[in-house]
Amino acid sequence: MDIFIQQLLNGLVLGSLYALIALGYTMVYGILRIINFAHGDVLMIGALIGLCAIHLLQSAFPSLPNVVVLIVATLIAMAACALLAGIIERVAYRRLRNAPRLAPLISGLGVSLLLQTVAMLVWTRNPQLFPQLLPLDPIEVTSGDITHAPAITNMTAIITVVIAMLVMGGLLLLVERTRLGRSMRAVAENPQVASLMGINPNAVIVLTFAIGGALAALAGIMMASNYGSAHFYMGFLPGIKAFTAAVLGGIGNLKGAMLGGVLLGLIEALGTGYMGELTDGVFGSNYQDVFAFMVLIAVLVLRPSGLLGERLAVRA
Repeated sequence: MDIFIQQLLNGLVLGSLYALIALGYTMVYGILRIINFAHGDVLMIGALIGLCAIHLLQSAFPSLPNVVVLIVATLIAMAACALLAGIIERVAYRRLRNAPRLAPLISGLGVSLLLQTVAMLVWTRNPQLFPQLLPLDPIEVTSGDITHAPAITNMTAIITVVIAMLVMGGLLLLVERTRLGRSMRAVAENPQVASLMGINPNAVIVLTFAIGGALAALAGIMMASNYGSAHFYMGFLPGIKAFTAAVLGGIGNLKGAMLGGVLLGLIEALGTGYMGELTDGVFGSNYQDVFAFMVLIAVLVLRPSGLLGERLAVRA
């Protein structure tokens, strides 16, 4: 039972991160029908900018509490990545909105490689140690069975899940209850008609990219805090998995992206844990990525629209 609890805790943390990243994919796709494959590398840039901000804050204000340092650094990284995502939209995608679908895909991959190369030149190829600013004291979670060792988690993991859930709930309220959210839905429905109603489609699209970039930066800081390092290649694989999560839940569907992210994290953690237990570690964490892509293949074959279905406006 405690193996199940341990992997459930691990899966919730991982799934929360996937869900945050997947929201960026699904928001952009819902409006432009474009998969922004540079999104995972925005996460990487956010983590590395956050790392630099932490070092600067600790040098300039050594008496500042660790939690305050992390919050300020996270806000700086989110603002920087929101700006970066807006620039990516302007440079790499705006002129390709009406182009064949292969063109923005290639453009996104090019931006991804560019961001990785720039990060490698600025921060080197070596992983950068990310300061542990949140408490790492182990917290035991037990099922009450004294024959099993208790599951272990820590405050960083708990805070990651709580913040991710709060942010996802706030995003749903933003899209469904605010004027900006109504503008997003109008532009997704018909950009030309939305512009006749006083909405600036370009501004709405840039804001959509910016929100996705800010969420990616937040996920990057959380990921680096949980794993203790950041490097130039850290965003590629989580980005692909988050895309898998978006497809699993239903591309273009915000609730689907959240559900898909959490489910994918649970599938990875439980699959890895139980396969490792059954095979004495032969098929352990080294095969974690296999489960994500097995899920992607299964969804594309059995239910291409995802668990909750695609939510895309039918344009005339």
